[in-house]
Amino acid sequence: MRWISFSANGWESWDLSRQPLIRDQMPVLIDDDLLLEDGPNSPRPTVFVNKWLSELPINGASAVRTWENGAGCLCRWMTFLKDRRVHLFSSRDDLRAALSVYAEYRLAGPLKARWDHTTWNLHMGILSGFYTWAQGEGLAPAVPFTYRMGKRMAHGVMVDVEINQAKLRQPRPHTTIKYLEWDFAELFVRALAGLGPDGEPDMRFRRVREGARNAAMGKLVISSGLRSQEFTHLTIYEVPPLPRHPTSIPVQFPLAHAITKGEKARTSWVHYDVLAEMHQYIELDRAASAEGYTWSPPSKLGPPLLVEEPDWEGATLNGKRRPWRHLRPKDRLRLVTPEGQSPLVGLQSTGKPFVDWATVFRRTSARIRERYEPRFPTVAPHRLRHTMAMRTLEQLTAGYYQRAAALVKDTADDAALALYLRKHEPMLILRDLLGHTSVTSTELYIARLDVTRIYREAYKDTAVGPDPAAAVETDAEFADEDEG
Repeated sequence: MRWISFSANGWESWDLSRQPLIRDQMPVLIDDDLLLEDGPNSPRPTVFVNKWLSELPINGASAVRTWENGAGCLCRWMTFLKDRRVHLFSSRDDLRAALSVYAEYRLAGPLKARWDHTTWNLHMGILSGFYTWAQGEGLAPAVPFTYRMGKRMAHGVMVDVEINQAKLRQPRPHTTIKYLEWDFAELFVRALAGLGPDGEPDMRFRRVREGARNAAMGKLVISSGLRSQEFTHLTIYEVPPLPRHPTSIPVQFPLAHAITKGEKARTSWVHYDVLAEMHQYIELDRAASAEGYTWSPPSKLGPPLLVEEPDWEGATLNGKRRPWRHLRPKDRLRLVTPEGQSPLVGLQSTGKPFVDWATVFRRTSARIRERYEPRFPTVAPHRLRHTMAMRTLEQLTAGYYQRAAALVKDTADDAALALYLRKHEPMLILRDLLGHTSVTSTELYIARLDVTRIYREAYKDTAVGPDPAAAVETDAEFADEDEG
């Protein structure tokens, strides 16, 4: 049993009458014999799993990561059942017995097969959703889970919620801190640049490459809260222009819907000094990396897209004007300037687009632990987003941005943002910066990061339990920690 990400490239040669009705990047499960059906009247379970996966985008799951989580979960579950000769849609008793053995295997079995509580709960949530769908389709005789009713506060109203008994209780949030305290964040950024804790070059470690690039991007993410896909595929034309004068009010940072999670356009922000350093990297170090090299995207991505007459809104691509907001990550990797260079912000020393930020962050974390601070955690891209959220809320709660906004004159370039900061509550501002659908999601998100911080006191009267949509959105934030 395996799964692949579907691509329709070259479908014309597949001896089909029309292009398959499968979304690009949609996971598809395939049995080991590479067949999908035994016969017209006896389709295999994979047929129904693929049908469920294909319907995820129209059932509220628009992120590729969510599809991949679903495919991986079902693939592992079906492999486990097959080894024990249990059908995917067997009786409820058989499936519950299999779930019991599966729990033993995943939580106390061979070391390489074990999961932590978070992974187990994620899979149980996916299987619950799948079997609920299968029962509605008349495929499964019953859902093999037991639920109990609980109550939560949502928007000040007590609501009933179903709690899956197969899920394990999680440790309290303060025992699993998922962000960097500010001193650790500064240590991390310096290490990205090849510097020691004192800001001086680390003479014991000379192998830091592209230090200016790494530090500029690390600071950008900590300041703006961009997700991995968003900053990895950002073009130099979309980096906000540097204001004419330094400002204590952050600079607005629009993000194209084609690269945001769930394709929800939003506007974040970035601090002036951080933006200035990014512009310096683009104008100096990045230009040096690109000089003398040409970039040709691999054929599997499709033909190159020649960029002409670019500006902040878009460019002429192969002779036709296109806005950046319509370009998905794969499209952006095909972009080539008239000089034969990629316009993505992060470049390798050979001029090739750089996309493996997870490895850079992980290796930098290991170097910090080895040389300076053994308590330093392994930093994934999403941990920097968490760091931005906590730092921003701390500043908002302390009134830092509000006081800065009060000093901005109505005629200044950032007057609109200053007015927004003065008129809105901190949680509403953070909601918009993070791109959450509701403030309830943001409240739960902050609570899951660390309830022992000052925000608990500031928001103890307003932080409420999630409604179902908020719970899904918040769970997705923490599922992203496995990216890269």
